[in-house]
Amino acid sequence: MQLSIATTLLASTAVHAFSDSSPFVLFSTSKLNTPEGYDQLQTSNQVIASAKEILSSCPTRDYVIVSQPNVHAADIRDGSHCKMRSLCDTIAGKEIQGRFSVAEVVGDLSTHSLENYVKEACAAKGKVAGIVKVDLTHLPSLDHKDKREQILASNDDQLGLMLDTLEGDYTLVMVSDPNEFKAYQPDFIEPVHMDLKRGHFSSQEGNDNGNTTYDNRPLFAKYQFFTPGIFVALLALVVMLSILGVGLKALGSLQVSYGAFDKEMGPTAQKKQQ
Repeated sequence: MQLSIATTLLASTAVHAFSDSSPFVLFSTSKLNTPEGYDQLQTSNQVIASAKEILSSCPTRDYVIVSQPNVHAADIRDGSHCKMRSLCDTIAGKEIQGRFSVAEVVGDLSTHSLENYVKEACAAKGKVAGIVKVDLTHLPSLDHKDKREQILASNDDQLGLMLDTLEGDYTLVMVSDPNEFKAYQPDFIEPVHMDLKRGHFSSQEGNDNGNTTYDNRPLFAKYQFFTPGIFVALLALVVMLSILGVGLKALGSLQVSYGAFDKEMGPTAQKKQQ
């Protein structure tokens, strides 16, 4: 059963699930030894390793390595949604016998490493690989939808004309750089660290100017932990403790004789009572 490239690329839950990824497409007119049950989210190293394993047998005579910067898996989905019609029709054709594609590749993919590997693999098999490199025009972001579709259609026509010149024994590899649609990254304010050591500001100024300077700021501006409220409270406490001390001292200095509170029993006391 032949599967279109979109069937594989859309196997992931969401096409735009990862903003820092790009699709990878490999198809050939020869049967390929592709891995079974591979993930649609892989790193660039995993994809390159799988691609080298597939190309190690040098399956065809000609190899087309296409670089399409900023392309999405959604651009080559199946049916009327495919924006690269020539590429989608070629992949769905009967002459294509082997396909390998990954919807979301995280990391950069180097066409140079694939090119060198194909040459070495075919040389080891006693073959000479015909390699054609195609660098398509960079696609704008989704904010420029009309311009993006125009450039994508032009790149597809260029790729279609090049595929028509091949004689039916070729392998095509299309890679892309991670697209430019950046995910939201929150900015957090770093906590302010205040150094309360004495002389911190003066030493900092001296290091900046190369000379030793002194900090002549007011007391409360230099030491933030000693606030004016605390200072006033301490002054009030000292005054109140001083008053309390004077009062206690005054009470303690009172001297009363033992007979001051005795009842008078003499003639003088009887006269006062009368």
